[in-house]
Amino acid sequence: MTAKGMVFPKEQVSRFAVRLIIFVGIALTCFSLIGGCTADAPTVNSTSRLDQVLSRGRLRCGTNGELPGFSFLDPQGRYVGLDVDICRAIAAALFDNPDAVDYRSLNAKERFAVLQSGEIDILSRNTTVTLGRAFANGLDFAPVVFYDGQGIMVRQDSKISKLSDLKGKTICTQVGTTTQINLADQFRQRNIPYQPLTFDDINTVFASYEAGRCQAVSADKSALIVRRSRLSQSSAHIILPETISKEPLAPAVIAGDSRWLRAISWIIYTLFEAEDLGISSTNLTQIQAGQNELLQKFLRPSDALGDNSGLPPDFPARIVKAVGNYAEIYNRHLGASSQFQLARADNSLWKHGGLLYSPPFR
Repeated sequence: MTAKGMVFPKEQVSRFAVRLIIFVGIALTCFSLIGGCTADAPTVNSTSRLDQVLSRGRLRCGTNGELPGFSFLDPQGRYVGLDVDICRAIAAALFDNPDAVDYRSLNAKERFAVLQSGEIDILSRNTTVTLGRAFANGLDFAPVVFYDGQGIMVRQDSKISKLSDLKGKTICTQVGTTTQINLADQFRQRNIPYQPLTFDDINTVFASYEAGRCQAVSADKSALIVRRSRLSQSSAHIILPETISKEPLAPAVIAGDSRWLRAISWIIYTLFEAEDLGISSTNLTQIQAGQNELLQKFLRPSDALGDNSGLPPDFPARIVKAVGNYAEIYNRHLGASSQFQLARADNSLWKHGGLLYSPPFR
């Protein structure tokens, strides 16, 4: 009954009661099961991770720390490698200082939890982009910085020359990686029974293989090439020709922060585009003093940046000055200037038959 003494029909009261029960049930579910119905991602009025990083004045980068060529401590105790230079490029773009980075070494098992906790700003750690990681783990991935594929390494005197020869053999892998899952899926599909031997630590994986606890070891092919160089008798081991998976490796951030992801993505695209345009750390000063309008617009794309981008107008020039273009980074850590001499293959520019491609800077 209302204040006027009006009486609602019973069927209206029943419908209202049902709706009220449903509403209360949804509210209780949100707040008791997931701690409220608010979104995890930054809202329009909340602070982006980009703002936090700019305010802090330093980047927090989660990386491997134990994989030469990608992320490793040099004899002076400095982090070096392709994944490390991605973080250095971000710091150069934001602060004009590639050394404004705090690194944290993470193993494969803990890396996503540490990123989700907010303890790091970005995960730059030879991480494969997958559907499950994007949705189940709540990650957004920046552009792929290295195209890889999974392989298997064996001893040269093992008489193993193809995957079918591994029937009944023990294969070492690392827990918490796509390697472990791919190996099980591919060998099941090929009807090749095997014995997996898994470890949390990648160093233990290869130490166990070298000690003879397994007849083969599986990882990304780039990792196999790098790790083989560190074995006591590197020439005594071969990598089988088969590639059993696609492994696009890319930096990751917490999902939903489009402003932070957008900044990182264009910083990475800068590395590709600089190589595409022939701009390097060695000729940057000369090009900046020149009259080529296309190159000048790339090095200082101020007209294309919005007021809320968070990127300084000369961020591409800062990046190239600090770390060089993608070719310089690759050659320095993995290619012609490194001990690994790893051919670029899929990691070449699009116009050279590779997969690296940047959208236009305009």
